[in-house]
Amino acid sequence: MEPVEAFTTAWRRSFNYSGRATRAEYWWFCLLAYLIQFFLPLLLAFVPAIGAGPVFVYGLAQIFPTISITVRRLRDIGKDWKWLFISFVPFIGIFWLIYLLCQPSGRYEKEV
Repeated sequence: MEPVEAFTTAWRRSFNYSGRATRAEYWWFCLLAYLIQFFLPLLLAFVPAIGAGPVFVYGLAQIFPTISITVRRLRDIGKDWKWLFISFVPFIGIFWLIYLLCQPSGRYEKEV
């Protein structure tokens, strides 16, 4: 999947938690989202009349596709959506979640 296609697909499916997201789709989306989050304030620094509003709105709106694609990515590796909460474990939780998100598709079979 191409980077722009992955980004637009994640935004279109912001409220769709069913289905799966491939590893490439997830990481292309993350890369482009972080690049926008980094460069948007720099761009707006040249137009001070606009202020910080667009950065705040984009950051707030980015929550929905990020959670959605993360849930779909966890489903792709066979984990339940509740594994998203592992990131709240102090010190190691976020690294554990990143490890899970890096796993290849279908690595874990869902237990019945």
